[in-house]
Amino acid sequence: MNKGWVLGIGLVMGLHHSAWAQEAVTIEVTLPAIEGPMYYRPYVAVWVENDQGEVVKNIALWSKEPDWLKDMRRWWRKTGRYGGADIDAVSGATRRPGSYSLSWDGMDAQGQSLSPGRYSVHVEAAREHGSRSWVQADIELGSGPKKYTIEPSEELGEIHIMTGVTP
Repeated sequence: MNKGWVLGIGLVMGLHHSAWAQEAVTIEVTLPAIEGPMYYRPYVAVWVENDQGEVVKNIALWSKEPDWLKDMRRWWRKTGRYGGADIDAVSGATRRPGSYSLSWDGMDAQGQSLSPGRYSVHVEAAREHGSRSWVQADIELGSGPKKYTIEPSEELGEIHIMTGVTP
């Protein structure tokens, strides 16, 4: 058997595996309507960590004033206080109550495809004159389509995460 042919097949299979591992993820975040005279739109951060608890990608940051970002304590300690181009790239205005769909291409902040395996999706919300909520779900990349649900919390409604989404 030709060694070059075997090497070529191995390279093609390796490339195929790498492309297969890079699967799209959809995160549907719901912000509940909260009644009261002092309602302010929540600041929301969505990010992904690897199985060692290291932030691999910021997915979204909805905010208005930078002074309130540190109220999203977990996000702030993990990645927010360090700033960076990846945070600027996903920043936007706060949102009204409703459902919002976010897409993640399965790549890290440097644009590298992540290996198949376990990751965690984190969503944190904080509201002026309100409370703070932080939720997370462990997901598996590279194992095909799966759906995960995070139950509602004080500042966040139900959250749905779908892996293996076709772009």
